[in-house]
Amino acid sequence: MHIILEKKQLSEHVFEMTIKAPYIAQSRKAGQFVIVQIDTEWGERIPLTIADADPDKGTITMVFQAVGATTKKLAMKEAGDAVENILGPLGNPTHIEKFGTVICVGGGIGAAPLYPIVQALKKAGNTVKVIIGARNKELILFEDRMKAIADELIIVTDDGSYGRKALVTEPLAEYCSQNPKPDLAVAIGPPIMMKFCVQTTKQFDVPAIVSLNTIMIDGTGMCGGCRVNVGGETKFVCVDGPEFDGHKVDFENMMLRMQAYKEKEDEDNHACSIGLKKKGETA
Repeated sequence: MHIILEKKQLSEHVFEMTIKAPYIAQSRKAGQFVIVQIDTEWGERIPLTIADADPDKGTITMVFQAVGATTKKLAMKEAGDAVENILGPLGNPTHIEKFGTVICVGGGIGAAPLYPIVQALKKAGNTVKVIIGARNKELILFEDRMKAIADELIIVTDDGSYGRKALVTEPLAEYCSQNPKPDLAVAIGPPIMMKFCVQTTKQFDVPAIVSLNTIMIDGTGMCGGCRVNVGGETKFVCVDGPEFDGHKVDFENMMLRMQAYKEKEDEDNHACSIGLKKKGETA
């Protein structure tokens, strides 16, 4: 049992939870994730990135979007409630060294898992410039936290309601075209966003790392559900990743595979929505 110590609602569907998990808090590193299971009996297992951790307090922080049946059930929990199972830390940590200048791009909820990577890169002595993008102002996450550690921070929104009216690839291209160009780019967000970030960095021959969040069950490489094509080879996100050379990832194949259970997900979402209806309401 892992007790929820604090819950915050960051936007309409995005939640932040601080949970008691001392062993994970002590051993986790930037870029790693956990597998969360709300119900022990037939409960779905979902991967969630560790957005922050406090080894002294024995806590980890997870940020998630309530879009599926399980994340919606998780969003219904409050401080004092328990999460049945949390397995981790899993995956390979981010490779951290002093690269020089690193551009970090977070799209939507991707800003949360990007945060510990920005922290680690800055601690290693890098100049870190951060781009955060979302559809609108309400969906911008971790702005103040990023501003406190980044050398530069650019905010963009699709509708222009906050920051610049642009996609994240616009300021990314501006950074990559500078002389000297950045030594590395890191992108975390929706697959389509990462795909276009990678295409942008390719134009300027800037190395790019992406963090993938595919369909995952056990998180130990046994099920094979998280497999992706990287440089013509099959890799498993849970044990070989979650971070890969973005220039080698077959995004088209990955996005196609991520639709494999969409029909089932829609059914579960509908059932979950019915369960959330107030008494007397109809689905």
